[in-house]
Amino acid sequence: MTGPAMLDLESVAGFIRETAAAEILPRFGALAAGDIREKAPGDLVTVADLATERRLQFLLERHLPGSVTLGEESAAADPARLDLLGGSAPVWIIDPIDGTGNFAKGRPGFAVIVAEIADGNLVCGWIYDPLADVMVMAARGGGVWSQGRRLIVDASVPPARMTGNAYGRAASGRRAAQALIDSGRIAAVQNRGSSGLEYLDMALSLSQFTLHSRSLPWDHAAGMLIVEEAGGVARFLDGSPYDPQVHDRAPLAAASAEGWSVVHDIVTAGAPSAEAR
Repeated sequence: MTGPAMLDLESVAGFIRETAAAEILPRFGALAAGDIREKAPGDLVTVADLATERRLQFLLERHLPGSVTLGEESAAADPARLDLLGGSAPVWIIDPIDGTGNFAKGRPGFAVIVAEIADGNLVCGWIYDPLADVMVMAARGGGVWSQGRRLIVDASVPPARMTGNAYGRAASGRRAAQALIDSGRIAAVQNRGSSGLEYLDMALSLSQFTLHSRSLPWDHAAGMLIVEEAGGVARFLDGSPYDPQVHDRAPLAAASAEGWSVVHDIVTAGAPSAEAR
């Protein structure tokens, strides 16, 4: 991809890198006790999350006049902001630090995620690993790019050699990760505690599937677009198309249709049939 579309992707990527350098990296491993709090039981937020979201909001709304921002932290304070996704203005979706639990403990395993919605459609996505300085970005119809190279997922990996991540419960009531491991039909499950890094791994062909129990847009909008544009399959577990306005379904992405079906079949085994419901 060349021309204005690539320049726009690179511009936003620059804002993300700049913000991470100013607000995230200087605080990594240097947070005081008062810099971390629970916004809900077990759900941490740090001063770096808040500062990163504020800075990105300023830069992105200035970059695209008339746009609005839906950030994870602003939505935590005011859930009604989720309604912005159904409005007419372009929307920036921001997860300032995806993997805050890791970041707050001074451990690697976090990313910055940004997605763009225009006319109600998911059009662009960015995922950035600040520690590794790896940026992956995608535009609808324009492919996935990293360091000037177009990325295509490796769909040739057979299911028995697939690795990936899985959260939540299988239909049988068991943990989805354990159901996948015990099936013997995939190679390994490695949960990283950051959906952004898990989608990034898929784009770089380091893993072949990712399953989550909820579909909050700051966690999944960019990643689902990236997988789809890289040639993978990205849908809700029930088979319906991914929609960032739907927040309570399990999103499943895989490098191939066969891999998607294998993971789907394992975690849905034991679910009641339509007739029984």
